[in-house]
Amino acid sequence: MDSIISDSYAVHFKEKAFQALNSHLAQKKYSIVFILVDENTHELCLPNFMAEISGEYQFEIIEIESGEVNKNIETCIGVWEALSELGADRKSVMINLGGGVLTDMGGFIASTFKRGIDFINVPTTLLSMVDASVGGKTGIDLGSLKNQIGVINQPVMVLVVPDFLDTLDNRQVRSGFAEMLKHGLIQNTAYWEALKDAESLEDMKNHILTSIQIKNKVVLQDPTEQHIRKILNYGHTLGHAIESYFLENESKEMLLHGEAIAIGMILEAYLSNKLLGLTNESLEDIKTTFLNRYDKVEFLNDDIDNILKLMKYDKKNSHGKVNFVLLKSIGEPEFDVEIPVDLFSEAFAYYKV
Repeated sequence: MDSIISDSYAVHFKEKAFQALNSHLAQKKYSIVFILVDENTHELCLPNFMAEISGEYQFEIIEIESGEVNKNIETCIGVWEALSELGADRKSVMINLGGGVLTDMGGFIASTFKRGIDFINVPTTLLSMVDASVGGKTGIDLGSLKNQIGVINQPVMVLVVPDFLDTLDNRQVRSGFAEMLKHGLIQNTAYWEALKDAESLEDMKNHILTSIQIKNKVVLQDPTEQHIRKILNYGHTLGHAIESYFLENESKEMLLHGEAIAIGMILEAYLSNKLLGLTNESLEDIKTTFLNRYDKVEFLNDDIDNILKLMKYDKKNSHGKVNFVLLKSIGEPEFDVEIPVDLFSEAFAYYKV
């Protein structure tokens, strides 16, 4: 796979990833190379990663606990303190080896420590490879509210090594695949159709480059999400609210990001049908495709009421209005769409059928 080069960072794949990393480390001569891991990537990924590094450097490993529940300021404080105790300075670098939670949080920690040190993202999940580690969004949650605190700051580089995906369970793979399906829905009908035929992990690996190219193309047009980049949030306005609700509610089983976003995409496809003319055929295609891959989740009326209340915290909102990304057709999104309140209950009723 060819590397994706932009003005501010590069995405390198497979063997080229470690070639680029080794060349960069030799050139920059960082004072200390910090590697941020969680308990899973420490055991399953770090040994293979370290085996590919050539040259002698001072390495320090910092481990955090995995999971969205730990994507908070307390974890950041712990890492900032560790960096200080281990002698980090502005000539240090942080390599974030993990999934989307870790790359989001690691990027934020690096961007704010001593007003910013270099960081490199090495995504180890499908979700982080095609979405979270690319585009410069860093941040943490505020309580159960997703990504409320953060900055947009690009990594030095992103290294995509698909072999790391072999360490994942099927549920984690499916979670990441939801974001790939989103890329088809917002940009490319042919890609949407191709992804519907992807069954195995190897099939999905073959589409990683296309998904990153789609996201990168959008990000380059609008790095700070003032206009066109908003289309990457299709399914996320309701999806993030669902994810937050299931995270904070102890009586509910927590949903992975992609599982919640898959529901959001079905709900927002219904809204698209009612407001923007998305055809009935496309609506049914979207619903069937997601429900064939993701278990249907039960929503009680109280659940729906509380989910809708959480939407007021969505980052795309402006002047007190909840803004949605909807589809005029598959591959043709429209952003900043306001929704009549009565349509939300209809959308959930459609999902339940």
